[in-house]
Amino acid sequence: VQLQASGGGLVQTGGSLRLSCAAAGRTGSDYVTGWFRQAPGREREFVAGIRWSGGTRRYADSVKGRFAMSRDIARNTVYLQMNNLKPEDTAVYFCAEGSRIIWSNLAVASSYNYWGQGTQVTVSS
Repeated sequence: VQLQASGGGLVQTGGSLRLSCAAAGRTGSDYVTGWFRQAPGREREFVAGIRWSGGTRRYADSVKGRFAMSRDIARNTVYLQMNNLKPEDTAVYFCAEGSRIIWSNLAVASSYNYWGQGTQVTVSS
């Protein structure tokens, strides 16, 4: 599976961005796509995840109510709509994908087999 993340950029506090993650080469089933982010000097952290079958979503507490994850099945693409962005959202955002991930392990990076290249999001104060 190859993942291509895009949509990052520079935005002011309170602004919005929409990240995209296009997937190619899936051969399995029951996929989960997650978004993670990593700021300089910090560990990679879970942001949001979606199960392709059924569309169940989960968000980190830090982004609930501000970020929304969706999927376009026809395009094999997931989106992360980020609203009311804050300086602490500044990070490189990665999409990741895995098959048959146990839902309780959704936020665990090692649960995912495939990673995109990352896209930089910078929120200025």
